[in-house]
Amino acid sequence: MSAPIPLRRDFDASQLRSLARRTNDGPQARRLLALAAIYDGATRTEAAKIGGIGLQIIRDWVLRFNARGPDALLNGKSPGQPCKLNDLQRRAIAGMIESGPIPAVHGVVRWRADRSGAMDLRGIPHHDRQADAQSGAARHGLTANSRPDRATMRKRRARLRILKKAFPVRLEEIARAKALDCDTIEIWFADEARIGQKNKITRRWAKRGTRPSAPRDQRTASTYIFGAVCPKRGKGAALILPACNTEAMNLQPCGDRRGHCTRRPRCPLGRPGRLAHVDTPRRTGQHHHHRAATKMSELNPVENVWQFMRDNWLSNRIFKSYDDLVDHCCEAWNKLVDQPWRIMSIGLRQWAHEF
Repeated sequence: MSAPIPLRRDFDASQLRSLARRTNDGPQARRLLALAAIYDGATRTEAAKIGGIGLQIIRDWVLRFNARGPDALLNGKSPGQPCKLNDLQRRAIAGMIESGPIPAVHGVVRWRADRSGAMDLRGIPHHDRQADAQSGAARHGLTANSRPDRATMRKRRARLRILKKAFPVRLEEIARAKALDCDTIEIWFADEARIGQKNKITRRWAKRGTRPSAPRDQRTASTYIFGAVCPKRGKGAALILPACNTEAMNLQPCGDRRGHCTRRPRCPLGRPGRLAHVDTPRRTGQHHHHRAATKMSELNPVENVWQFMRDNWLSNRIFKSYDDLVDHCCEAWNKLVDQPWRIMSIGLRQWAHEF
């Protein structure tokens, strides 16, 4: 057998044990104690038992310690995958993030770092996650959300479990009553959202230490999107109406065959409304209402649809008039329905679709 690698001469066992007592890093302390035993004359096998590792690891610790001293026994940070962008490309990305998107050109009101690749990098090859890390920009920290007390949370979780269990039972009852297969029944979720001139300001990318500005209107014109989505099929239908009341709730989305936005000829609510991109369900007896999701907002995926539309298409901008507001709402909904995979990603729920 070859002779073991000797430890460096400028340290001894008492020094390493003293360093082990002072350090706040547990793994480093364990390694220092194992090497201190070697200074005291212990074999490499005995030192490995103290460290709880094998002989090869002890050899690696000795090499690291001899090369860089006690600091080499600290756990280092993994370098990760090498960056695919050069300095010029990273500066170009940082410049685009700092200047922000142009909604009319890029189709979004803020840059996103998701797999959709919303940022147009003008031919720069990139991977979204590496663009995040290498662009020199960072997100603002998330605000802390207030939470109810534990008893309320327990009651709410229990109610969620009951409603989730009741849904497939109700679906089977409808299928038996109508002699249908459960797979042929389309599950639609509906909700309404108010969009106004006094708009939401979303988070955005910015340089560290800066506070980016965004336009904010103080006028109060508003409209409502009455939307419904079928996540399993990736379909959606919506009405843009000026008020939220019983009469508006009773209106059903309907439109031309292609689903283009068209003016509603007569709106009983005073102001003109508009039909957004519509995919009207066929009236074959396969569509039934189940109000479980309306009792708790956590069960309604349309709430997440509103959040996505606000964050990407309807926030951080000024609406000139009520008609301009309606136009943007229609454009945002049409853009959503033209991306059925987006509706599926946002809306599919395990308790409802059993995927």
